[in-house]
Amino acid sequence: MKVTVVGAGSWGTAVASLAGASHDVRIWARRPAVAESINETRANPDYLVDHRLTPGVTATSDLTEAIAHGEVLVWAVPSHGYRAVLEQAAAHIDSSTPIVSLSKGIEEGSLMRMTEVTADVLTDHDASRIGVLTGPNLAGEIAAGQPAATVIAVPDGAVARDLQAVFMGPAFRVYTNTDLIGAESAGALKNVMAIAAGMASGLGFGDNTLATLITRALAELTRLGVALGGRPQTFAGLAGTGDLIATCVSSRSRNHRVGYGLGRGKALPDIIAEMNMVAEGVKSTRGILAIGEREGVEMPIAEQVGRVLYEGAAPAEAVANLMTRRAKSEDD
Repeated sequence: MKVTVVGAGSWGTAVASLAGASHDVRIWARRPAVAESINETRANPDYLVDHRLTPGVTATSDLTEAIAHGEVLVWAVPSHGYRAVLEQAAAHIDSSTPIVSLSKGIEEGSLMRMTEVTADVLTDHDASRIGVLTGPNLAGEIAAGQPAATVIAVPDGAVARDLQAVFMGPAFRVYTNTDLIGAESAGALKNVMAIAAGMASGLGFGDNTLATLITRALAELTRLGVALGGRPQTFAGLAGTGDLIATCVSSRSRNHRVGYGLGRGKALPDIIAEMNMVAEGVKSTRGILAIGEREGVEMPIAEQVGRVLYEGAAPAEAVANLMTRRAKSEDD
């Protein structure tokens, strides 16, 4: 199968290499120099530089050419640029082409998930063929061939099974799911929780604190995801619990790194300036809080993360606010 990956960041590059083990993959890079380097050296000069891409991967900086190549389109563009790139390509996308989002974010202003943005831009597209790939998938570990699993969530189960075969390999197990809302909302919400976990680590707290935070974070993201229409069991799976654990405990997680820096007393602009990657939670926390307010869902952890990110609150103060909330049942 011919696959196009739009976006040559770390996760887009890793997914292109996964599919390129047995399929003809074209990856689109915004900068011509990156595309040329991939074709000449078999490596991305900006991301995952120590990992050689599989033989089926070639690169281009021509978006129209990239779209024309793909029988499957994988959108690996961060949430803040997702719509703009999709609008550039829209005229060249067939309405029946499966489209898979890799972005775990919320669009500012519209509060749309990325598959909703896709359907909003491609108004004639078959929505049952728009999906998301999500789970505990840190790009460096996947590129290194370490065993991992993911979920491909698409409303059309037959399409999900076709896509399952595209990405599945000896060290990468792919499960299917038709709960697109649950899987995608879990992926966006966990970024906020990873910032909170990073702050806890940066403050020097130990395993009890982290376990408590992850457990209550799962309850929080499940409440909101179910309110949006997701199925509760989705949040107990790879898209929910799996992704939440990986991003909350790993120093490789971009959002965890942001939180850790904040916990150590660094200023947010300085942390972002040191990173070569987008931490979706920094931008999406505001939108997620707005969605929670709209749905009438209580989100205490996300609220405290928002206060640190946008209001200058100290991480230690945020922890104190969480610990001194009124006593309640664990079922609430």
